[in-house]
Amino acid sequence: MDKPQHDSGQGNPMHHPPEQASGSDGTPKFGRLLVVLISAVLLIVVITFASEAYFS
Repeated sequence: MDKPQHDSGQGNPMHHPPEQASGSDGTPKFGRLLVVLISAVLLIVVITFASEAYFS
């Protein structure tokens, strides 16, 4: 509990580069992902109904 989380001498022993932001302002683009997921689900629904109508 009294020990520090990071020692000053071993802050980056593997010499990894610092993390970069995911977007231009650092926030992920959840809206774009949501639109793509909804479009994929709608496409699957349309294919399902179209194939059911075609084969029956």
